[in-house]
Amino acid sequence: MDYAISLRLHRPFGETVQQVRAVLDDQGFGVLTEIDVRATLREKLGEAMEAYLILGACNPGLAHQALGVDRQIGLLLPCNVVIRTDGDETVVEALDPQVMVSVSDRADLGPVADEAKERLATALRRLDS
Repeated sequence: MDYAISLRLHRPFGETVQQVRAVLDDQGFGVLTEIDVRATLREKLGEAMEAYLILGACNPGLAHQALGVDRQIGLLLPCNVVIRTDGDETVVEALDPQVMVSVSDRADLGPVADEAKERLATALRRLDS
């Protein structure tokens, strides 16, 4: 199962991060968490790696619906969006919300996951325009 919605851009990392935040906001997602993986690995392990940021994006309405179906679904929230460099490209990847349905085995989460996936896919498409 492919578990990501992905896009490669020929844009600087910092510019892409700002644009990702804006397109997520346009689709009703707020960024609840931000993990700078590169900085963390450098600080904690002394390891170097490419720019790698994980944003925990949440659409409150969709999260509320999902939690109404299955309280444990909070273990899989928020929706993770990764922004990372790969050579001269910047990669943006969002976890496919259908993964929630497959992990929870709750078919009634399907409509919520479908809407979340469409909103995330729309956000990523707007980055490519």
